[in-house]
This record gives sequence, C-alpha cells and structure tokens, in this order.
Amino acid sequence: MFGRRDFLAGTAAFGLAQTATARVLSGGAADKAVDAFLKTQPFQGVVLIGKAGKPIYSRAIGFADVEAKRPATLGTPYAVASISKWLTSTALLRLAETGKLDLDAPIVRYLPDYRADTGAKVTLRRLMTNTSGIPNGFATWTKANPDPDLFKKTFTTAEAVKRWCSGDLAFEPGTRFDYVLTNWIIVTAIIEALTGKAYAEAMNELVIGPLGLSRTMPADPADIAISYRTLEPLVRQSNDRFPFMSASGGYVSTAGDLLKAAHAVFDGTLLPPARKKELLTVGWPDQDYALGGRVKSLFADGMPRVFAWETGRAAGYRSVLGHRFDDQTTVVLLNNTSITQKAMDEFAYALFGTV
Repeated sequence: MFGRRDFLAGTAAFGLAQTATARVLSGGAADKAVDAFLKTQPFQGVVLIGKAGKPIYSRAIGFADVEAKRPATLGTPYAVASISKWLTSTALLRLAETGKLDLDAPIVRYLPDYRADTGAKVTLRRLMTNTSGIPNGFATWTKANPDPDLFKKTFTTAEAVKRWCSGDLAFEPGTRFDYVLTNWIIVTAIIEALTGKAYAEAMNELVIGPLGLSRTMPADPADIAISYRTLEPLVRQSNDRFPFMSASGGYVSTAGDLLKAAHAVFDGTLLPPARKKELLTVGWPDQDYALGGRVKSLFADGMPRVFAWETGRAAGYRSVLGHRFDDQTTVVLLNNTSITQKAMDEFAYALFGTV
C-alpha cells in the first residue's frame, strides 16, 4: 500500500520543499515538478491543478494517439477506471438522501431475487467499502474459461449478478477488505432496480447532468486517448469492458470535468453535510478506504492534512484525482502509458507541494 512515508520520499525525490504557507502559483514550481517527473517516467497526458474548482495550472504532454501524432490536449478524454466508484458512490448517496435506499439494509431488500442467505448478510455499505465477502466470480470464471471473444458478447446486469456475483461468501461481511469487481456489479443492479433505469441513464440524472460533466461517459468517444502497454516498443493495450462494469471502472472523463466534480462534491452542495461525511468516513483504516474512494492524512505545510485520493488504473490508463480539503486544492493527472500507480501518486503529491 502507498503510505505517508512513500509520499514524503517522493516529494524529496522531486526536490520540492514543504513550505510553511501556501503561495500563489506562478507556474514555475509546477513546471519544475513536471519536468523532473518527465526525466524519469514516460508520462504523457494531462496535468491540471485547481483551486476552489478553478484551474490555476495546466499542461498537456505528449500524444493521445502516438501513431496518428494526435497530441494530448486539456480536453482529451481518458479512461479513469476506479474513479468511477467515487462517482457511483456520490449517486448512491443522492438516492439515499431521497429516502429510496438505506446503505445499511440487506441487499435482498432491493434485489429480492438474489440468494437469500448472502443477501440477508450483505449491505450496500459493505459493497461500497469492498468488505462484503462476495467473491470475484468474474475473475475466477474467466480464468477457467478463457474466451477471446468474451467482450463481443452481451450480458444484462441481472445476468452478470446471477453468473458471477452469487457465489458463497469468501469471508463474513466486514471482516476483510477485498477490492473486487463483483461488489460493484451488484451496486449497479441496485441502482437499476431502484430507479427503473439503465445504470448510465440513472448516473446522468443523479450526478453527470447536475454537475455539467459534458465529457464524462461510460463509453469511449472517438477522441479518447489511446491506451499503451509500452511506448518502446509501441504496443497498444485494449480496455475492453461490459456496461455492467461501468460503476466499478468504466467511465471516461477529462481533467476539467474531474476538477469540476471534485469541487462540487467535496466543497459544494451537491451532497448535504451528513451525506458528504458518509462519503468521506473511512470504513477500513489500513486501506484508507471510505465509500468508493480513499481519504488520507498526508503532510502538507509541516502538519497532517486531510486529502481525498481517488485513483484509476485500467489497461494503459493511469489517473489520480487528489483534493486537499482545507484549501480546496485539486490535482488531476491523466495518463495513457502504463506507468506505475505509485509513481503517479508521488507525482500528484509533489504537485500539491507547488501551491
């Protein structure tokens, strides 16, 4: 796990001193941090720093499509993988605020056809904190039944739940942390059952539309950045997924949309205070995991500060959405070259040291 000590080591590696007070960004410090990172990592993508939802530094680097020589731009969309969980959790809390669901009710209340023994033990909160005990039936099945044409097939969410999310519990709910896709397939089924709509349509009404996220979607647009396994040699890496995987990691977004979303959710009024507190309450401390994302205590200005820390990794895509609560600073990184997530985290933390 990437911890506080790793962050501090990463900051030192980039030559960024911690300052006693925040300062207005001139661009020089951030440029130096970016240039230092580019000397050691094959990063190409977008760097965006914002304050109270407004951009104060931005830089697009390299290519969105290397073969076509299409450059990365601030408006280029990238797959953001598990940041989708955070967006989905925000939608669920908006549903909870209407009284349509209780995060601590057994899931069989919302999915009456789900197996009764497991459904009576598992709650939505356990799914959202990855502590449900439901095994990763999709990974087990695909390993035992390799099928190169799998993603050409069609499965409804209900079929996916029945096929891959209904196995015997791997552990009693709440006793372990297990970061598995199947939790979020069931979450998808619950959203569809409660709203009577397809997951993507419900998300548009609950989160995407209200926030005005015009380039955030669960399908790949024509101008998406291409995913690369390696740059030398140049090898693409497909990001295949089913619609029922969207809640777990299927969304595509831009740096600008993520900055807007972070400010609205963390600093704004999209969620009332009690629901915002729920979103940010860590339920599994050794993973810093709250509902659909992480909340970390990290050093800044010589003392611990609280950060929301959302990350995404899928195929060649790597992303970070970090937000410091006390001064409303946001850092967004989007990349398409398979660098390590730890390197991305260190880079994001270093950038917080430039403002």
